[in-house]
Amino acid sequence: MTRPGLCKAGSTILKIFIAAVCIFGAFYLIDLLTPPIGFSLWRENKTLFIIGLAAVILFCSLLFWVGIILVYACCNQLRIKKRVLGIVFAWIPALNIITLFDIIATADREYSFEKAKYQLNMMRCGERVCAAKYPILLVHGVFFRDFKYLNYWGRIPKELEKNGARIYYGNHNSASSVEESAKQLKARILEITKESGCEKVNIIAHSKGGLDVRYMLSDGEAAERVASLTTINTPHRGCRFADYLFGKAPEKFKNFLANTYNRAAAKLGDTDPDFLTAVFDLTYEKCRERNKQLADPAGVYCRSVGSFQRKPTSGRFPLNLTNRFVKYFDGENDGLVGTDSFEWGSDYKLLVPEGKRGISHADMIDLNRENIEGFDVREFYVQLVSDLKKAGY
Repeated sequence: MTRPGLCKAGSTILKIFIAAVCIFGAFYLIDLLTPPIGFSLWRENKTLFIIGLAAVILFCSLLFWVGIILVYACCNQLRIKKRVLGIVFAWIPALNIITLFDIIATADREYSFEKAKYQLNMMRCGERVCAAKYPILLVHGVFFRDFKYLNYWGRIPKELEKNGARIYYGNHNSASSVEESAKQLKARILEITKESGCEKVNIIAHSKGGLDVRYMLSDGEAAERVASLTTINTPHRGCRFADYLFGKAPEKFKNFLANTYNRAAAKLGDTDPDFLTAVFDLTYEKCRERNKQLADPAGVYCRSVGSFQRKPTSGRFPLNLTNRFVKYFDGENDGLVGTDSFEWGSDYKLLVPEGKRGISHADMIDLNRENIEGFDVREFYVQLVSDLKKAGY
């Protein structure tokens, strides 16, 4: 059975548990309250009453623990907050019932969502909608690496592969200057084209990754190997709040933070990480200076996508805290980058979220593996790559 199937099984068992508690609870309560003239198991045979009650408690306990363990183990959408509340409120009357119903509803929603995705992929499996002419190179942003078991892009790569895409990763440093990252990405592209036998790649780059690729495209040899570039929530015009932080933070603190990060990043695989330069390259002033030097590459289809949070609390930590701060300097934003900074290339799309939640910087790469109402991030990327296929890329 699949993980969503086990999740659904758990929620079904919990529903049976609730029904059993109600039915048996009503039976024993009625038995205890039966008038003297009626039949009462309690009055007729107390031993049988107690044995039966013990059996019922054991049965209901078994149902509860099997159901809750399955849901806790298999429901990805059951976030830490709900898991903790489920444990804490389990001992508080009324709140435990409300919390249990919420847990069951969350599990059911996840199952329905994943079932619909499975059916959609089965319906179009023969079409291979993401089988673009050239492979897809995913380029991460700053302070992350391409780890094998902790994918920066969440569930997106597997969804693209299910629909025919060939996926590669940048494998560049988590924190380097734009120029250094561009060198590493050029080497990676030459490696991919040689390995795959394809002349070019389609690049999808998130955040600072978009700046790294744009600089790389100023190299003629690298540009010849790129068919298209799609930037996702990239600060093409920089982040004014970064200028403020750089100017206000004490040098001693900046150096301490940089040294601490650089040591950790080196242990995780970065070659000569440079925290301060990576951050400085995201400032408004540095991006403005770089934009004057860089021309749009000829022969490469370039487009950009952006999003924003409707309210600060719609983002996961720490973006739920940074949104207001960034808004003061950069206006409407995704928790890190202002919407005015996203647009670049011949085609730009600002995602307008449904409802009150919004779409954060992390949501755009499925970092939290969250099913967002009104925005299916996996399907969004399927359509991005499908459009590339239709355009001959």
